[in-house]
Amino acid sequence: MTRKNNPWHSVKYGENAPEVVTGIIEIPKGSKAKYELDKESGLLKLDRVLFSSIHYPANYGFIPQTYCDDSDPLDILVICSIDVQPMCMLDAKVIGVMQMIDNNEEDDKIIAVAKNDMSVNHINDIAQLPPHTLLEIRRFFEDYKKLENKEVIVEQFLGREQAYEIIQKSIDLYNSTFKSQPKEVI
Repeated sequence: MTRKNNPWHSVKYGENAPEVVTGIIEIPKGSKAKYELDKESGLLKLDRVLFSSIHYPANYGFIPQTYCDDSDPLDILVICSIDVQPMCMLDAKVIGVMQMIDNNEEDDKIIAVAKNDMSVNHINDIAQLPPHTLLEIRRFFEDYKKLENKEVIVEQFLGREQAYEIIQKSIDLYNSTFKSQPKEVI
């Protein structure tokens, strides 16, 4: 598969990053299906159906042309009044980050609101979210792998400035990892 056919590599992270980024949704809000981008083909793959009775509290995906220490693109949760279809691109206004450890590795989740959704785009920082929304997000990630006998530790929620730093670091790591490789093959 060529990089030009893979949304991780062919879609830009956003003109106004890190404040507004492109989010590519893999999993719609309310889903029990854990989809993820197949890095080789660029297609969406069903990784598993969640073992527990919980579902994703927000639209979940990744920011293209980013790379993290867990060898994946940077994850993003996009709060929106609708369930966004898988592989849909959207402009996401970054409002914060949830720092998390999954399988003993850092696995931060950028928290954003859909820029083109008038019901949430007035939110500028994670502190403006209802406390219950943060509890739902925390509880989902603390519980979603328990029945698989895996531990996830949600450390803390931080504001948008810290999220901007994490996004920039992941863009820089992507550039140093992939920009020096041949463009034809992943």
